[in-house]
Amino acid sequence: MSYRLEDYDYDLPEHLVAQTPSPARDRCALMVLHRFSGRVEHRRFGDLPSYLRSGDVLVLNDTRVVPARLLGTKETGGRAEVLVLDPYKPPEEGKQAGYRCLVKSSKPPKEGGRLLLEGDVTATVVQRDEDGQAVLLFDCDNLLHVLEHKGRVPLPPYIRRESHREREEDRFDYQTVYAREPGAVAAPTAGLHFTRELLDAVDAMGVDVVRVTLHVGFGTFAPVRTEDIREHVMHSEYVRISEEAAQRIRAAKSEGRRVIAVGTTVVRTLEWAAYRFGEVRAVSGLCDHYIYPGYAFRVVDAMITNFHLPKTSLLLLVSAFAGRERILAAYREAVRNEYRFFSYGDAMLIV
Repeated sequence: MSYRLEDYDYDLPEHLVAQTPSPARDRCALMVLHRFSGRVEHRRFGDLPSYLRSGDVLVLNDTRVVPARLLGTKETGGRAEVLVLDPYKPPEEGKQAGYRCLVKSSKPPKEGGRLLLEGDVTATVVQRDEDGQAVLLFDCDNLLHVLEHKGRVPLPPYIRRESHREREEDRFDYQTVYAREPGAVAAPTAGLHFTRELLDAVDAMGVDVVRVTLHVGFGTFAPVRTEDIREHVMHSEYVRISEEAAQRIRAAKSEGRRVIAVGTTVVRTLEWAAYRFGEVRAVSGLCDHYIYPGYAFRVVDAMITNFHLPKTSLLLLVSAFAGRERILAAYREAVRNEYRFFSYGDAMLIV
C-alpha cells in the first residue's frame, strides 16, 4: 500500500477526455472489474442487469444539478462570473447569511462591492477569501428560482465550451434521469448512464432501488495537493439519508444482501453514516468523509463509477475499494481500448 500521491497518477491521451456524452446513455462502454481476481470484462452499460440479482440494493444519489453560474459585471466595470457553491441553502438563510460563491474577475471585487448579474440580480460582497471564494448577498427573494431560469450549467473545467456559450443539450445531458433534489453544482456522473427503461428493468428483476442525497460540490474536481495522501483535507458536501432509506440498507446488510453504490458520492454518503453510527442511520449534515487506501468498508459491496482524474480523491477512493495496482492496470487497459474518460465518459462496475 502506498501513501505517496505520485503513485496515483497515470497517462491519459487528451482525445480520450469526453466532451459530450454517448448518444444513448446506456450504450456507453462498461468495464467490469472483479476486484478480488483482477479479471476485466468489456461490456455495454445496458448489460448491467446481468451483473445484478434479486435482493440487491442499488443506491442512487438523487441530487439535481443547479445551473449555478451567473455572468455579469462589477459595478466598476469589467466582466465577472459567479458560481454559487451552496444553492441548496434555504432562501431565508441565504437572505440573512449570504451564499458562498466562487467569483472570477480580472481583479477580485472588494468587500462591499457589487456585482450586476444575469436575471437583473445584484450581489454584494460581504466577505472575500484569498482562494477566490466570497460570501455574497443577492437582492432577490429566491436565488434558486433565479438560477433555474437564468443560470448556466456549471460544467467541469475539462469539458470545454466556446467562450461563455452554452451547449443547450448540457442542461439535459449533465443531469441524471432520476434527479429530484436541487442543490448540486456537479453531477453524480456514474448515474448519467441510467435510462428510465433500465431502472424499470432493474426494479422488475427484484433489485431494491434506494435513493439518498449528496449535493456534489465543485471541490469534487480538486486535485490532492499533499505529497502524503493521508494529509489531504476533504471538502464538505451536504448529505441527507431518510429513515426509510436507512432501514432498507440496514435490512440488506443484516440479511447478507449486496449494497451496490451508484457513484463515489453514494459510497461516501453510506460509509460516512456507518462511520458515525456503526451502521447506516437517518442523518443530514455536512460530510467530509475521506476514503483512501487502507480504509475498511462497512457498507458498500460493489460500485458503479466513471473513470477519474489522476491524483484526485475519487481515484484514491476506488483504489481503496479495488486496490491501487488493479485500478491502475484497469485504467491502462481502458486507455488501450479507447474508453472515454471523466464526467461524460464511460463507466466501470467494480464487483
